[in-house]
Amino acid sequence: MRTPAALLIALSIAALAAAADQPPRRENPVDKPPDARWTPQKAWQWYRDAGVLRGANYLPRSAVNTTEMWQQPTFDPATIDHELALAEKAGYNSLRVFLQFLVWHADPAGLKARLNQFLAIAARHRIRTMLVLFCDCSFAGKEPYLGKQDDPVPGVHNSGWVPSPGLKRVPDRTAWPRIEAYTKDIVGTFARDPRVLIWDLYNEPGNSGMGTRSLPLAEAAFAWARQANPTQPLTTGAWTDLKGRMSQRLMELSDVVSFHAYDPPPGVEAKIQLCKAHGRPLLCTEWLHRQSGNTFAAILPVFAKHRVGAWHWGLVTGRTQTCFHWGSKPGTPIPEVWQHDVFHPDGRPYDPREFDLLRRFRFESPR
Repeated sequence: MRTPAALLIALSIAALAAAADQPPRRENPVDKPPDARWTPQKAWQWYRDAGVLRGANYLPRSAVNTTEMWQQPTFDPATIDHELALAEKAGYNSLRVFLQFLVWHADPAGLKARLNQFLAIAARHRIRTMLVLFCDCSFAGKEPYLGKQDDPVPGVHNSGWVPSPGLKRVPDRTAWPRIEAYTKDIVGTFARDPRVLIWDLYNEPGNSGMGTRSLPLAEAAFAWARQANPTQPLTTGAWTDLKGRMSQRLMELSDVVSFHAYDPPPGVEAKIQLCKAHGRPLLCTEWLHRQSGNTFAAILPVFAKHRVGAWHWGLVTGRTQTCFHWGSKPGTPIPEVWQHDVFHPDGRPYDPREFDLLRRFRFESPR
């Protein structure tokens, strides 16, 4: 049993109210117009109402990527229901879930119907959903495509993941009218749905060598989403060089500030301090890199101390193969130390002690 880690959690929890900086208090804020960024007061009120956010990034074990998750032939509500029951039992109250533009482009009504079904399953398990519209990650080295998806390469981390809307579409302004329609349709349809916790508009813009070429689309996505007048906040996570132009601009646009942190504890602390400068609630939308010391025992006390809501990568290991380390080679055996994920496909936890820490993850919300 990890006695020092458990003690550290307990001490962090006991000292939270005194240790954390106090955010701005609610003083009858006058909200800005619907197409403007939320005031800090409104963002903090939303955060107090949301409570302590504990979650994971989620695809069902039967899906190799977001296309396979959302296409009608491979949408898998039975597996989703089983896995979200595991999440509920472990104490999760939210999940971060990626959509795929290409599936909407081919079948807008079908995607929305399947998304509504997913939200209903999640709600039955007392889980709210953070929805991600775009993503520049391209582990498969391919543009998104419809139909049967390639099987994962054995031993390779996330070998089937494709971007959304696709790297070629990002700088192509002729593709933007359909991308705008996708954004407004999805956000507008679920703009007042309490099952949707928050909109994370764009995962890791600039990844896969795109750099600042993705920034115009990220800025446009905020504008389009705001025109749909959602009741939920908008964000896009800073994920690389948090002092750089891209990250700072994303934080300036976000109602609540989010970031990714696969670093050891000192690195996570440093990122939190940079993000705190914006005076808004903080969410870490990706973390967990066990082999570098980014573990439940090491990182949860940091999040508790600073009142950071958190979603680690991966729930049940499956066709994404994210228990393997980044850069793993074909044929690599499953590592003893998983990088991501917390359940085996049969529902056994990778490490039951992690869930003891997770269930006790709390922080004192300001009054």
